[in-house]
Amino acid sequence: MHDSYQNPLCTRYAGKEMQRVFSDQQKFSTWRKLWLALAESEQALGLPITDAQLDEMRLHLDDIDYDLASRKEKELRHDVMAHVHTFAAACPKAAPIIHLGATSCYVGDNTDVLNQRDALLLIRRKLLSVMRTLADFAGKYRDLPTLAFTHFQAAQPTTVGKRACLWLQDLEMDLKQLDFALSQLRLLGCKGTTGTAASFLRLFDGDEEKVLELERIIAEKMGFTACQQISGQTYSRKQDFAVLQVLSGIAQSACKFAGDIRLLSHLRELEEPFESGQIGSSAMAYKRNPMRSERIAALSRYVMCDLQNAAFTASSQWLERTLDDSANRRIAIPEAFLACDGILNLYENIVSGLRLFPAVMQKHLREELPFLATENILMVCVKEKNGDRQLLHERLRIHSIAAAEQVKVYGRDNDLLQRIAEDPAFGLTAEELEALADPSAFTGMAGSQCARYLHDVIKPILEQNRADMQSADEINV
Repeated sequence: MHDSYQNPLCTRYAGKEMQRVFSDQQKFSTWRKLWLALAESEQALGLPITDAQLDEMRLHLDDIDYDLASRKEKELRHDVMAHVHTFAAACPKAAPIIHLGATSCYVGDNTDVLNQRDALLLIRRKLLSVMRTLADFAGKYRDLPTLAFTHFQAAQPTTVGKRACLWLQDLEMDLKQLDFALSQLRLLGCKGTTGTAASFLRLFDGDEEKVLELERIIAEKMGFTACQQISGQTYSRKQDFAVLQVLSGIAQSACKFAGDIRLLSHLRELEEPFESGQIGSSAMAYKRNPMRSERIAALSRYVMCDLQNAAFTASSQWLERTLDDSANRRIAIPEAFLACDGILNLYENIVSGLRLFPAVMQKHLREELPFLATENILMVCVKEKNGDRQLLHERLRIHSIAAAEQVKVYGRDNDLLQRIAEDPAFGLTAEELEALADPSAFTGMAGSQCARYLHDVIKPILEQNRADMQSADEINV
């Protein structure tokens, strides 16, 4: 194990269930289930296939002789035919009718679609679980004031809950895209070597209705309502792009969240979960690096770049079929799902264990709010103190420049409010100024926006999908 490459997506990041979806066992047992579904459907439509042959196939759906399959593939140089022979060796009665009328893409492409559906459903369950955890976090801190940033420069305050709703809204959009992609998934069906179903038409003596019924029955057996109506030998690879586009969208949302956590960690307003024995740096013992968010960023970058594989594959298919997609898809599609699974595991872990430091948030607000409060101060002094607007505006400008110099040049606290309190032109007490600079007076509708969004949009989604959530796997820190 230690003298050969091990995929880090499996050894470090993705959960066991996602690994099982793309395992050899699931792949090849699904091939056998598809061969059984084909044979059952052909029998139902009148082909001479016996119950004994079908029973024999049913007994050997999972007991795959991988050594024999490997020997056969070395001999035949064809993975599907190697497994046809391996299945036939276990089912001698059924051997003559296994894969009857089909081409390799019947098992290959249909299995890919079945695996993508299973993987999307797992991603969906984990995405919903992250959304629930994030919604709880947003609700808990919906009214906690914090400094907002535009261009990573201090701006009008918001609330922690409102900011969390921005992250949550991205995931809500991803969920909609995921559900749409799931609704559009179609099996290839059994279309033959160029998508014309010619081999099946011959099997059924030119009866097109039976060929159409064959696909309908197979689709139903495999849990689908329909197959692709049009295809070449393969289904259109644009379907793969649509699926990976969903994963790229989730990666984008998670990467944005992780970037925000990294920035806020630098400001010391919050902190990722940090284990008691965890080491933040091999050199600097005091460090508590946001390594989980950094890992999300790394995996997200991989998923977003991996989408280009699907784009190039879809754009480079020649006529009815070319094989330059095969090796790429074996890597690109499973790894996109494995990485996205790891991303969601990390996302939920971070949100569920975030530590907030409100005192630091208050400190940052105190540093910036005096400047933000100047407009309110001006209005109150003119309206309630009969002040001269132009005179007071000039005094505010002078005091603001002086206070900014204290902060920027000398590293001192922002003393703007003190300067205004000591200036008789304003006629304001220190208490009145503190009230005018109360952070909650500057968050606008942030708290109520958060509450309404959680109630009107997120709560119905979570209630509707209460039974379809799956908590994240334990992460490897």
